[in-house]
Amino acid sequence: MRFRVLPFIVAAVALVVPSAASAYFAHTISRGESLYSIAAADGLSVGQLAAANGLSAGSQLIAGRTLQIPPRSAGATSYAAPASTGEGAAQTCDGDGDSDDVGCATAVASPTGSVASSGGGSYVVQPGDTLSAIAARAGISVSSLAAANGINPRGVLLSGRALRLAGSPAATYVSTGSAATSQPVGASAQGSVTGPPYPTPERLSASTIGQVAANQGVSPSLADAIAWQESGFNNDLVSSSDARGIMQILPGTWQYIQDSLNPGTPLAPASAIDNVRGGALLLRSLLNSTGGDSTLAAAGYYQGLPSVERHGMFRDTQQYVRDVMMLRQEFGGG
Repeated sequence: MRFRVLPFIVAAVALVVPSAASAYFAHTISRGESLYSIAAADGLSVGQLAAANGLSAGSQLIAGRTLQIPPRSAGATSYAAPASTGEGAAQTCDGDGDSDDVGCATAVASPTGSVASSGGGSYVVQPGDTLSAIAARAGISVSSLAAANGINPRGVLLSGRALRLAGSPAATYVSTGSAATSQPVGASAQGSVTGPPYPTPERLSASTIGQVAANQGVSPSLADAIAWQESGFNNDLVSSSDARGIMQILPGTWQYIQDSLNPGTPLAPASAIDNVRGGALLLRSLLNSTGGDSTLAAAGYYQGLPSVERHGMFRDTQQYVRDVMMLRQEFGGG
């Protein structure tokens, strides 16, 4: 993947035996494992294993995360990783309808509406699916979906399992009209290469980032998780798609934050603190637009909420959200 810094490489290994030789099965990453070692052990190429999980071949792995292991006969899936992290990034398969979306059908999750509604029915879990994404597409709450199937809403969701789509409708959120409709994606998020924000040789602590986020009404653990996932708290980081700073903000997104979310109070373009503040302002807008759903807010931070609402979470977005939610627990949860 782009510039994804993954910490906390400590955990135990668990291997789930597939029900059939042709089925995907889940593998929980152990300390010291790599895409290469896991692929070799399962008779796969690195490309096949990476593609099955929406990763690039050079991705670092985080212990405790689950990989989907495809059958040995599975061919390599066509998958082009986005150029960078950073909210609203101009990504391959970003769903904004430009030329970088060509051939993206195999790289995205089922769009909204492709799962049966809350009236009933069933759905077979696909590699990369999350319970929250399935519930959102089915129009039911995560807790109801989990209860209907006797599963832990925070547990591992195994591909190939048939879920019963029943339960109470998901809470309907009312869009604020900011992130849900006007957050830039694609070229508009890219902005000018000469525009702010500007990287600086600064690093901030988790406590400082959390405090800045809390001042904007955002959970410190959520902000810390996204900040670490994006940059490892390094304000000097610039991604291959020109996302910058601790929160990996693109120039076009920075301008949107300044004009739409923080009018009248200029953000310092060369400040690590204000880079975090800008990211927190965007997160607050995303949380407001999703009724406080941190999973959807994280997806919107990465993919752009207008794209998530239109297309559903892309496969790499689902992986990003899983990583952020795991990191959030490391930073105290809540």
